[in-house]
Amino acid sequence: MGRTPNDSQPVIWIYLVLLLSGLVSSSLVYMFMTVAMRPTYNHISDLETLTLVEAENYGLLEGDLEGESGGCCRGIDNLELWGAAVKWGSDFKSNSSRECCKACKAMCSGNDGPCLCDTWVFCGNREACGPKFGECWLKKQRDTLVPDRQEAGNTVSWTSGLIFGKGEGIVGLETEYGTLHIKLLPDCAPHSVAYILELLALRHCAGCQFYRAEGRGQFWDSEGNHIKDASLGPPFALIQGTLEAQGSTFKKIPTEACPIIRRGSVAWVGSGPEFFISLANHEEWKKSYTVFGSVLPEDMGIAEKIANLPTKFDVWSNINVSILEKPVPLWFRRIKKSHGDLNASDKLGSD
Repeated sequence: MGRTPNDSQPVIWIYLVLLLSGLVSSSLVYMFMTVAMRPTYNHISDLETLTLVEAENYGLLEGDLEGESGGCCRGIDNLELWGAAVKWGSDFKSNSSRECCKACKAMCSGNDGPCLCDTWVFCGNREACGPKFGECWLKKQRDTLVPDRQEAGNTVSWTSGLIFGKGEGIVGLETEYGTLHIKLLPDCAPHSVAYILELLALRHCAGCQFYRAEGRGQFWDSEGNHIKDASLGPPFALIQGTLEAQGSTFKKIPTEACPIIRRGSVAWVGSGPEFFISLANHEEWKKSYTVFGSVLPEDMGIAEKIANLPTKFDVWSNINVSILEKPVPLWFRRIKKSHGDLNASDKLGSD
């Protein structure tokens, strides 16, 4: 039976009120976490040094990172990576950069041996590319942590990306309490990973450190699962620091893949250089932070140890936080591929 316009009015207003309430709630959660994660410069100006560690890579369940789309396939525009061609673009065309990336991934899906393809280069601007439009070059680097750059800049019409296979591209974030092996995700956060590789090339990171440490408390279990009816913090179950090397100018990292934060996720606070390693699963944070890596599960005990170091209380924008009494310096060192546990890739995953 049809309804008169007057009969539908209350229903419409109820739906509008519910919609507005949901939007306001989501905005408040985001603003709260942004404030909770953002230090003022006064808190970190006198913190001690950190150095970065070098790396190789191991795999991660990436299929969940960008929903049902088959995983991440992101690259960097206006960049041409070099390397030995395993499939010539003059003979191999793709409809999109994502399709080109997936063709490279198809050559990097085995469990044995290194990837046959670890670099893809695509020309997707019809006007700028001319006869090269649609070319998809699949390449192999001599060293995935030091990719060979042909050229970069606004005049470059190519888009390029890296693929790190199992046992490759692990970053060792070394501290006095042990080394955190971190899987970098260049296909999900290419700009972020490019910055980390720049730090590797510097072979130092004076000024980098962990300065904030908050354990799981009674709110999350040892696997990072939130305990029913428990508070969501503080403490917020994380260790936070900075990856800005003294003497260098940091350029803001653009927002990249922002999955749900999981135990072991390594993510930027905003556009960096502040970053954090999560000790718990934080569905309540929604998809607010660019995740560029994930800590090997067996190394999370080191992160927990740092989280339990002596701290002092501080207040950032009316939110209680725990600051390390003595910041923990970091440094980079390459990890040998002989480490069998670096291939335990399928233990990690992100939503």
